[in-house]
Amino acid sequence: MITSLKGKVAKDIWTTNQSKTLPRDLWMRAKALLTIMHSTTTLDDLRIEGEPPSIRLHKLRGARRDYWSVTIKPPWCITFKFKNGEFSDVVIENYHRG
Repeated sequence: MITSLKGKVAKDIWTTNQSKTLPRDLWMRAKALLTIMHSTTTLDDLRIEGEPPSIRLHKLRGARRDYWSVTIKPPWCITFKFKNGEFSDVVIENYHRG
């Protein structure tokens, strides 16, 4: 279950299904991933094998080692913390952007 959304893009996609920042062709995929996250308490439900393009669930490193990431479509992703079956600090971002 999602316990907290951070950032305007994630909040906009969750509440209005659109965003001025995220490209239009990614809105539905982003909302679908958020919906899966909200309806589950396990990371395994985000491991969709063989579905192109892969969402590439992975743990981040370094200063963001407490976070996980799933790919919407490169370079866009959803980053979040996961603990005790809860997704928190959920953000839609291009975290590779310098």
